[in-house]
Amino acid sequence: MATPTVPLLADALAAGPLVLDGGLSNQLEAAGHDLSDALWSARLLADRPEAVVGAHAAYFAAGADVVITASYQATFEGFARRGIGRGAAAGLLRRSVELGREAAERARSAGVRRPLWVAASVGPYGAMLADGSEYRGRYGLSVAELERFHRPRLEALAEAAPDVLALETVPDADEARALLRAVRGLGVPAWLSYSVAGGRTRAGQPLAEAFALAAEAEEVVAVGVNCCAPGDAGPAVALAAAVTGKPVVVYPNSGEAWDTGARAWRGRSAFDPRQVSQWTAAGARLLGGCCRVGPAAIADLAGLVVSGRGGGGAA
Repeated sequence: MATPTVPLLADALAAGPLVLDGGLSNQLEAAGHDLSDALWSARLLADRPEAVVGAHAAYFAAGADVVITASYQATFEGFARRGIGRGAAAGLLRRSVELGREAAERARSAGVRRPLWVAASVGPYGAMLADGSEYRGRYGLSVAELERFHRPRLEALAEAAPDVLALETVPDADEARALLRAVRGLGVPAWLSYSVAGGRTRAGQPLAEAFALAAEAEEVVAVGVNCCAPGDAGPAVALAAAVTGKPVVVYPNSGEAWDTGARAWRGRSAFDPRQVSQWTAAGARLLGGCCRVGPAAIADLAGLVVSGRGGGGAA
């Protein structure tokens, strides 16, 4: 799955922590792209693929070891509503991984010598609905129905041979069960990352029980949280490590709040890269940011991670 010069991600995690990117959407918006669309950043896979490459490249340049593709909101059902057929939709899913690879090649051409990886984003069912239910879960679907929804897009992404599948922003333990079933037999490792509020999933299940689902899943190389408040990240890292014994993935939001009426972000960022030492001490091995965390914050975080490694590896 990885190129010959890049070690498998699971092997790299055993050697030390890796840096994830930050929010893809905010980087695209900063570059002037309008994402007020049900497909969100996935629209640019067809309309402006070079913009996606540029956003990924900015994070590699900032020190990220892993970028997460623009496929979070890319689904066969969502593309169908735009008149994009199943074959073309599968091509766009695969293209999301290829764009990450293109960004890695651009980074290498610019002088980056460390190994670089591409994680294929797999958002929750609610992301396809684009109605906010991705932060609530409990869609009224069975585990089997959710598995049938996720498996085809996972297969399409796996065909593009990403280094890892990022099963991310999962709000509900039932959906996690479906995703864990759906990744079986694909031949691509995965991480499972919940969106949480305090010590529970967004759907309200105890986080310890949710993490435990992945403890025996051979495909899962890391378990953790993303798209959550920075203050919820630290306790969740320690809990995920204790429950699963696996490396932990953590990439919280900036901490600002979205005002739905004004359609604007309010408050100040609470994302502090200096938390990296706390996270790594608790078991985190994949560390980055999610919504509203940009390249500057990732550069600060990467500098601390590299310093913790004993120097080297940043270029």
